[in-house]
Amino acid sequence: MKKIVLSLLSFILIFGFIGCSDKSTSKKEGEDKKVIKIGITPNPFREIVEEVKPLLKEKGYELDIVEFTDYITPNTALADGELDVNLYQHIPFLNKFNNDKHTDLTYTAKVLVAPIGAYSNKIKDLKELKENAEVVIPNDPTNEARALKLLASVGLIKIKDSDFVTILDIIENPKKLSIKELDAAQIARTLDQVDVGIINTNFALAAKLDPVKDAIYRESKDSPYSNVLAVRKEEKDKPYVKALSEVLNSKELKKFIEDKYKGVLIPSF
Repeated sequence: MKKIVLSLLSFILIFGFIGCSDKSTSKKEGEDKKVIKIGITPNPFREIVEEVKPLLKEKGYELDIVEFTDYITPNTALADGELDVNLYQHIPFLNKFNNDKHTDLTYTAKVLVAPIGAYSNKIKDLKELKENAEVVIPNDPTNEARALKLLASVGLIKIKDSDFVTILDIIENPKKLSIKELDAAQIARTLDQVDVGIINTNFALAAKLDPVKDAIYRESKDSPYSNVLAVRKEEKDKPYVKALSEVLNSKELKKFIEDKYKGVLIPSF
């Protein structure tokens, strides 16, 4: 009888521990993440995420910020689960990364546009461009496409409908513009030699150009090149992603971007 009782007690204790262990594991798996690991590249994204920290804390979340100096590793780290989210890239770049790397990343909140712009030391309006005028554009796939779409948006050229167009995708060029490709960081230095240079905001600022005052034409806030909060597709509906998306689209952050950057960066929400 003692053996039977001891066996029953052992069985009950073992079952109890297993039950507690399962319940504890289930609870852990069902818990919402409270510390969000976010990947960024340097400013303005450091300033943006620092600005929303207090708003996010009110919702019960903290940010663990990891800064990268390249444009590939933040997506690789996100896809591998080393990050929960990242904020540094625009939608066409994200789409191309997914296509090239066979990943399944998506985005929730659109946050801001850093408009690419047309600059010139010779004209005040793109419509002033004459036949055979020389236009310099970035030679990397993303920014070359942005530059060509900028020229197409004012009717100077017509291009194929694609995210990543090149000069080979120009269908019509009525003014016979001489469009040349150059490293994006070098274009600002050529403005005295060419009629127009299409320059990214960061390189314009580095060249002491004011994107608001000096650009003769810029992308609008409706640009498809809005920088977004990227997540793994299976995580996009999680409470912590929703909370972070909300503060990144808050009226407080919109005011901060408008007051701090004064049109150099444009909220896209």
